[in-house]
Amino acid sequence: MWLINRKKLSEFDDRQLVTDYRKSHSRKVFGVLFDRYAHLVFGVCMKYLKNQEESKDATLSIFEKAMEDLKRFDVEKFSYWIHTVARNYCLMQLRSRKAMIYIDDDEGPGEKILSDVNQGQESEDTEQMLIVLEEAIGSLNEEQRNCIDLFYLKKYCYQDVSKITGFTMNEVKSHIQNGKRNLKIFILKKRHEQSFE
Repeated sequence: MWLINRKKLSEFDDRQLVTDYRKSHSRKVFGVLFDRYAHLVFGVCMKYLKNQEESKDATLSIFEKAMEDLKRFDVEKFSYWIHTVARNYCLMQLRSRKAMIYIDDDEGPGEKILSDVNQGQESEDTEQMLIVLEEAIGSLNEEQRNCIDLFYLKKYCYQDVSKITGFTMNEVKSHIQNGKRNLKIFILKKRHEQSFE
């Protein structure tokens, strides 16, 4: 690696490191970029995913992807690029959770709580609705949040949720039912507030 022979890697700017990495595919060179921007990527992940462990995993996945992508793409501004990659990754994670958008209650079939989200809308609106959904999930108490997460997002059945959480089947069903009701209330309230902004 031509850079190492002259001075320390940490002394080079992002552009020089990207150029060197594209030539050498050196993990050491990429490691400097990781050290510089891991906190930024983790911050983006926390903003969207609202979960520390999930954000740590996401940060590693994003940099693994970046290692491969940099071999194919010449990136001018690494900080801007990695921020965009992280944001897009998180939005894809949130979109994969759209099973949550159907909220049933005792009064009848489920309301599509993100009914404003459709293919014809701007991605900014979609992003905003997904952020609201994440906020709504975050507002639930721990029992409801865990049961909703396991049942809807991780696709476990009632029995598996019961085994994982230690709740009885009736408790699991109750936490899910109450959680769905609270999600609906939170999102409808949020919509009402936004309509007056």
